[in-house]
Amino acid sequence: MAENPARVVTPYEGTGHRPWDDTAPVPAPLDLHSTPVRPEWVDYNGHMSESCYLRVLGDNSDAFFRYLGVDEEYRAQGRSLYTVETHLHNKREATEGAPLRLTLRLLDHDTKRLHLFHEMWHGADGTLLAAAEQMLLHVDTAQGRACPLPGELLDRLGTIQAAHDVLPAPEMAEKPIGIPGGRGRTGRRAR
Repeated sequence: MAENPARVVTPYEGTGHRPWDDTAPVPAPLDLHSTPVRPEWVDYNGHMSESCYLRVLGDNSDAFFRYLGVDEEYRAQGRSLYTVETHLHNKREATEGAPLRLTLRLLDHDTKRLHLFHEMWHGADGTLLAAAEQMLLHVDTAQGRACPLPGELLDRLGTIQAAHDVLPAPEMAEKPIGIPGGRGRTGRRAR
């Protein structure tokens, strides 16, 4: 079968990503992805571009998917996870070559949705550089609609959830965006 030249290859495809192990304890939070800031990710301000923060966080999601069991073989069966919402908090700049270490925790899940929280840390000094909250939906890709996760993945999510429920709630999670006292959703200034 010929390779599709338009197909996106993830950083984990064909590599030794960490697979699920029924006998291993689940880390809280998960620590599955690290990378240096690549030169092509640096913008005209001399630090990592906004879109590249999202790219690296997306790669962290992909590492989690593979840990969970959502890989090429799973997607070839016509199922995948789609991101439906992301809230990104940029806290500090990351410069070219800086080592990035990402953590991930499962905040919640149901039969079709996952609520994730990512943190991006400077790998050498431990400074929090960014955090992101994501809502993902399990999808039947042929029908283009949400569908329930299979039992095996729900069991794994339950195990991860139990491990992550002991962590304190992240301060940045579930926060709306807006200017205090600003116009908000009504378009009028608060009085």
